[in-house]
Amino acid sequence: METPTGFAGRPAIPRAADRCGDPCRLSASRERGCENQATACPAVTSTDLAQRLNQRRRSDPGRRWISVAMAVLATIGAIDTGAITLKRWGLLGPLLCPGGGGDCDKVLNSPWGTLFGQPLSLFGFLCYATVLVLALLPLLLRGEARRDLLGRSRWLLFLLTAAMAVFSLVLMVVMVVKIKAVCAFCILSALLSLSLFVLSLFKGDWEDSGQLLFRGVLTALLVGITGIGWATAMDRPVAETGPGLPPPVTTVSSPASIALADHLTAAGAVMYTAYWCPHCFEQKQLFGKEATSRLKVIECAPDGRNNQAELCRTKKLQGFPSWEIKGSIDSGVKPLSVLAERSGYKGALPSP
Repeated sequence: METPTGFAGRPAIPRAADRCGDPCRLSASRERGCENQATACPAVTSTDLAQRLNQRRRSDPGRRWISVAMAVLATIGAIDTGAITLKRWGLLGPLLCPGGGGDCDKVLNSPWGTLFGQPLSLFGFLCYATVLVLALLPLLLRGEARRDLLGRSRWLLFLLTAAMAVFSLVLMVVMVVKIKAVCAFCILSALLSLSLFVLSLFKGDWEDSGQLLFRGVLTALLVGITGIGWATAMDRPVAETGPGLPPPVTTVSSPASIALADHLTAAGAVMYTAYWCPHCFEQKQLFGKEATSRLKVIECAPDGRNNQAELCRTKKLQGFPSWEIKGSIDSGVKPLSVLAERSGYKGALPSP
């Protein structure tokens, strides 16, 4: 094998540009210039590279484990809020709530359990799903894309989990002070949000603690003020109807819905409700004001006006409203056509 030669037949000296970035000019003193340049810019040795790689490997596993932990917690949160959402949509059966299902239903079906016409748990599910994606993506990518995403995801995770933790705190206060019930699913979600926030603090390589504090406080203030305003607004309809009373029915009954209500009452059908339940109000709105007044409606909330909570407990209701027709109990809002069919009503059906 031939050996590359330089001037005067000597072995060629590698260009200093390979190590320093500045090419040596071809001149009579090329060898001397390259040697001087190599001395001024020492080459990176294998030992230096090994040290840098070891340092990176020592730091990466810790962050990877934090990302994995956040992904696990976010998955639990997504399952928690997803199951609640499916139940509220009527796509899932009753949930076994530790401590009793009555309190869970009271919290989840309260005015504070809905946002923009959708279950509040749906928005919680979206938040947990976002955390899951932000935690897992850096583990799946490599190279420059991974470094870019790490820098952005740490701030997104910090701000999102901070907002989730603050809003969960607002919900806990509402649950204890206003609803006066305890929901294990809600407590679990609050603990998960707080844990994710703490992990996001350890995950980020925060160089500017002042910026971290400023953004965290600003996020907490914005979410806290917004959450308190929303909770206060949701409390107004309850305050207007008086303690223990459901909101008044506002729709007008049709002759067909009135006839159906009379038939249901004559057949012994009973609707079990709770004054704080928005779905009970929805069911009454389907009948209308006059038809609702002809139904046999039993208040099940212990703090509701003229309640029969003990009777409701003996019925082992799974949620509100619950219809008892011909000895069979079924929970959920029912179209009037379904109630007519189950009760054997043969008259004209109310228009949808």
